[in-house]
Order: sequence, then structure tokens, then C-alpha cells
Amino acid sequence: MERLIGTVSRGVRAPIIREGDNIVDIVVDSVLKASQAGGFEIADHDIVAVTEAVVARAQGIYASIDHIARDIKTKFEDETIGVIFPILSRNRFAICLKGIARGAKKIVLMLSYPSDEVGNHLIDIDMLDEKGVDPYKNLLTEQQFRELFGIVKHPFTGVDYIEYYRGLIEEQGCEVEIVLANDCRKILDYTQNVLCCDIHSRARTKRILKANGAAKVYGLDDILSTSVDGSGFNENYGLLGSNKATEESIKLFPRNCQPIVDDISRIFFEKTGKKVEVMVYGDGAFKDPIGKIWELADPVVSPAYTAGLEGQPNEIKLKYLADNDFSHLSGDALKEAISNYIKNKDSDLVGNMVSQGTTPRRLTDLIGSLCDLTSGSGDKGTPIIHIQGYFDNYTNM
Repeated sequence: MERLIGTVSRGVRAPIIREGDNIVDIVVDSVLKASQAGGFEIADHDIVAVTEAVVARAQGIYASIDHIARDIKTKFEDETIGVIFPILSRNRFAICLKGIARGAKKIVLMLSYPSDEVGNHLIDIDMLDEKGVDPYKNLLTEQQFRELFGIVKHPFTGVDYIEYYRGLIEEQGCEVEIVLANDCRKILDYTQNVLCCDIHSRARTKRILKANGAAKVYGLDDILSTSVDGSGFNENYGLLGSNKATEESIKLFPRNCQPIVDDISRIFFEKTGKKVEVMVYGDGAFKDPIGKIWELADPVVSPAYTAGLEGQPNEIKLKYLADNDFSHLSGDALKEAISNYIKNKDSDLVGNMVSQGTTPRRLTDLIGSLCDLTSGSGDKGTPIIHIQGYFDNYTNM
């Protein structure tokens, strides 16, 4: 019988994972139990993915607000700190800001506008046009922003992030001044000591600030990059990728994940005889067309993955072949012609017209988005994803 099902992505339920749990055994056991309950078999080239949140939880990578404060105090002493380009997030950044403020005497908070780095809007760009504000050139004080736009609340969260972040800082006994700008050099008019809170543009921001005479320049990736008084830490990403755990603590991005994915793959082979690819995934990399939010608030989509997930898809566009090379064919003749083309396609289709319109992204970024959308961020209880048929094409029967 002809195969009529392509890629299948399944959310796999798992126990509530706690610090010290064996994440490797939990992932393998959960998927194998799901296969028995769901009536599917593990096959070669299946993908098993586990969310970074439960990996970090099992690793026990936690830190307190006080740990953040001590690291800030050590790095900046009593200098006024320019905290620039944070994302607008109660879960991601607000808890970090609480610790930063606890370790500082004064903060100049510089927000990017009309939106943050991942698309959370402070103000609609059309309103900037109406007021004649150029976000690439103009620095706005908090007072100027209010005079122009008044109180603006985020459409999804209902939060006025300027007021929210001001309150968080002041609650820690720290003085605060808020400005809005997109040129990182503007902060140097206020202080020469800067904490860069942007995620994907952080290296450029640091470079520009240092080239323009900043005295101290750190990023969120430099805060808790080593342990502070026994805290959890991440040597590669520091606070980047962290999430609120409690009102006084955070969970950091997981560390040393490569042995985890390799061990999961190895044990699957031992138990099933099948070569399974494995990855740890964080945020997907997709944009909400309504809210304009670009989902990638983690420093990377995948901190670790097995070798079979390296690279990009090498696919042809079926409709291009149907409309061009084989436009004179139909029915079984068209199917056979396209199947033969796929079987004999070049190993590298970069630049070839038959690949136009396919997605030019890394496999881990594409699969991470699929996993993130499948697992969701709420109460589905499926931190493990099992994917079948991802590497199949039209010729697989």
C-alpha cells in the first residue's frame, strides 16, 4: 500500500522532573513507553528532542537574585550602570533586573523602541511616524516618551513595561533613570559602565561600546558565567536563556548537553537497534504575524545535538518541477518523473533554481521550531518530542 503519511511530531508526556533526576533515562523510558501506548515503533532517523528547561532542572542549574546582585557588585562596584537593550519580559528579564538592581546604586535603563530585540512592542511604529520620531536617531527621555505617547500597555500582557521595570528597580533601593534609544553609544552620555542585555546582537554592541571609550562593558552572558558563592552558572551564556523559577531565583540555560544527547542516542540503539538523532531545544525561531514577537529569546535554538542533525535541508521544490521541467506531464508519468529527479538530485542544491522557495535554515533551527510549537509553553506536560519522517521525501514508500 502506498505510504500517505509524511512527517509526524508527537509530544511525549514525562514525569515532573526534579533536580538530580537522570534525564537520559527519563527521556528514553518515556519515549519507549509512549511507543507502546501509542502503537508506533522507533525507526532509524527518528528524532527525539528534549526541552532545555527540564535538562537544566535535572542539572540543578539555579541561582538566587542575591547571587546576581553579588556578581553585579563585583563587576561594577558602586558605578552607575547603563543597562541597555533588555527584552520586555516578566519571565525572562524582569527577574534578572531585580538582581541587577539589588547590586547597583543607580541604573540608567535604556530601552530599544518601538520594540525590543525579539519583537515585543513598546509602541506601534505608525505612532512614531505620526509624531515624526526617528527611532534610529532620536533618544527619548521617559518624560518625552510620555508626552508623545502617554501610557502604552503591551497588547498581550497588559503591562506598561516602562513603569513595570521602573518599579522593579526602585523596589530594590536603586535609583533609576529611563531613556529610549537604538544607538548603543547614546548610553555613554550617561555612564561609561554598561551591561549589554541584548541577546543575538550582543557581540556587536560590546564591540561598538569598547571602540567608543566605555570603561566597563559586560553582557548578560558575563553575569553568572562562573559560580558565585556556590550558585549555578553557565560558562557560555551566563544569564542568557534563564527563566524565572521563583520570586527570588532563576533557572539558567543548561550546561554540557552534548554527553546527554549522545547518551540518549546510544541507549536507544542498545534497546531498539535503531539510530535515533537527539537534540536539546529551547525557543523556536519563528515570528508571530499579529503580535510581531520573534520567539527566539534563548541564545541558541539548540545547545547540543547529534551529528545527523548538522547542516541544512537539501530539498527541491516540487511545484517548481511540476510547473517548469515537467509541465507537459500529468498523473503517474508526472509522479514518476519527479520521483526520479529526487532520487538523482545533486548532493548540494545551494544556488540551484529547483531549490528556490525551500527554507534556507539549519536543521536544528527548523526542528527546534517544530518541537517548540508541539510542546507549547504551558500545561501540556510534553517536554519530550518524538518526530518521525522528517528526513523522508516524496520517494519514500
